Amino acid sequence: MKNIKIIAIDLDDTLLREDLSISDYSVSILQKAAAQGYYITLASGRTDNAILPYVRRLDIAGREQGRYIISQNGAVILDLHTRLPIYERFVNPDVLIEVYRAARKKGLFPEVYSDSTIYVAEMNPWTERDMKLSGLKAEVIEDFENFLIKTHPKMIVPGEPEVIKILQDELAHLHGKTCEIFTSKPYFLEILPHESGKGEALLYLAEKLGFSREETMCFGDSWNDESMIRLAGESVAMKNAVDGIKKLAKHETEFTHNEDGVAHFIEKHLLF
Repeated sequence: MKNIKIIAIDLDDTLLREDLSISDYSVSILQKAAAQGYYITLASGRTDNAILPYVRRLDIAGREQGRYIISQNGAVILDLHTRLPIYERFVNPDVLIEVYRAARKKGLFPEVYSDSTIYVAEMNPWTERDMKLSGLKAEVIEDFENFLIKTHPKMIVPGEPEVIKILQDELAHLHGKTCEIFTSKPYFLEILPHESGKGEALLYLAEKLGFSREETMCFGDSWNDESMIRLAGESVAMKNAVDGIKKLAKHETEFTHNEDGVAHFIEKHLLF
């Protein structure tokens, strides 16, 4: 694993502890890794602004090695030095409207995002939960279908896991060949453009930087990490990851996200 050049790290339930914090130990290890030349790229389903507090916590964005983040589950890559995206993918608006209508029939309220805002047709407990988790504000849009005609990198449909599973199966049958449809958490159903997950974004960034697939590494725990676990040269599942991700990954951490599993793995296998 000594040929690794870029490390993509999921946030929730991977780098972040249960209280959504990053330990001093993890910060120190990732700073050492950046100092030794490894590119450290946070790769999250969160929007840019919801990732920035963790960028500031790591304090490596001023380095070339901390310059990029992957947001919205791979639909966007942001250059932190210019504050401009270098890569963006969008869901077909017709698909978003169809998903919205199917979700509303089940009493669910789909969400789309800007950097700082969650947009929803009606305020509801699930959006309030998303606000607490992401740190974003919410805005109610009266004509939500018309709003969806604008381009959006992804849609989330939050709800009870058993209802989400039924909707996921329906949408996979209708749009499985044109969208990525998965649960990032049991209560968050995500709809992204086809072949635009974290893995595709990681390989795009690696190529831009002149690195091969074999020089990429990633850490993840859930199905929104599936494409980077599948595509990265060295993939690492968290000890607390879902079973399917563990089976797909080449490696597994010895410790959970609450025990600094990412940092322990990097210190043991990559630092010198």
